[in-house]
Parts: sequence; C-alpha cells; structure tokens
Amino acid sequence: MSEKTPADFWFDPLCPWAWMTSRWMLEVEKVRPVEVRWHVMSLAVLNEPRLDEMPAQYAEMLKTAWGPVRVCVAAEQEHGPEVLGPLYTELGTRFHNRKQERDRATIEEALVAAGLPASLADAAESTEYDERLRASHKEGIDLVGQDVGTPVIAVPGADGSQIAFFGPVVTPAPKGEAAARLWDGTLLVASTPGFYEIKRTRDAEPQFD
Repeated sequence: MSEKTPADFWFDPLCPWAWMTSRWMLEVEKVRPVEVRWHVMSLAVLNEPRLDEMPAQYAEMLKTAWGPVRVCVAAEQEHGPEVLGPLYTELGTRFHNRKQERDRATIEEALVAAGLPASLADAAESTEYDERLRASHKEGIDLVGQDVGTPVIAVPGADGSQIAFFGPVVTPAPKGEAAARLWDGTLLVASTPGFYEIKRTRDAEPQFD
C-alpha cells in the first residue's frame, strides 16, 4: 500500500468556512490515500492587530473566539494530537450544524462526546495554554503568510516541501469523486512553481449538512 499523503490543516472551530473545508478533507480521506493532521489557529490572534478597524459586532465575536481554541489546545496538550480531529468534529457539529450556543455547556458536551474530560472546558477562561496556541497559529501563518484567514491547508509541493494555501473555500462540502477532483486540483496547483491565488467573490452562505 502506498504511503498516505499528509495534509496539515489549521482551523478555528468558530469559522463556518473552515468547517466546510474540514468536512471536505474528511471526505478526501475516504477517496484518496490522504492523512489529515489537525492543528489549531485562532481568529482572535489573527485579528489582534486590526481590532480597532473592525465592525463592533465582529470585534465582539472575536472575544468569544478564545475559549474554543484554548480548549482544543488544552485537549491536544493533555491527550495528544490525535484527539483534535474528533473534538473539532463535535464542536463544529454543535456550533454550525445545530446552531447551539458557543458556551461552556456546549463545549463540555462536545468534549464528552469526543471521549474527553468535561473539565477541559476550564481552559476556555485560562491563559495557561495561550503560548502553545500562539505557537500553533504561527506555524500555519508562517507557511502561508499574513494575508489570510482560516482554514490554512499545507500539502506537499513538487519537491515534497510543504506548500500552504488559505482554503479552499467551498460550499457545500464536495463528496465522493467531486471531493477527490478538488483534492487532485489542490495538489496540482501546489506543484506549480510560482502559483499563488485563484479567487472570486462569494455569493453563497455556508451550506451545512
């Protein structure tokens, strides 16, 4: 059996577009020899330098963005990186598909569903893991640059080194052969020297299953 292709994926569980892309990546794992390696990035950290320029509503949302990513990092540090994927799925399903409140009760519910202690929710109000959170965020941003959001995905380029992009931004999440084709295209552009960007204006909201 051929070795699986690694795909490093940086997410903030509050971002609906990252959620869409993450569901595509899980589908890709079913149809291509790919292994997703999950990492945390933070919308709150990303936007710290621009808080004064942002609409008040978005700035207020960013205050609530600290809790879930802190909990994710705490879970990773205490129980290993393999718990990040299942925890992200449980958080994202509740935040996006079910429209549950982004509060401690929902976080605890997600933790238990992922087989983790509910007490990890304490990390939401703690700065204990912030150094590691910022380091994980920096790892992704250093690969792709500052002019991005979440998700960040890094795949092997032509010479095997990591090539990172923001996105792909897509809705609904492709399934089956459609997911495979988008993955193949992602590898194709990553292997093209000097390729940086394809973009168009979004005219649809995220469509959750």
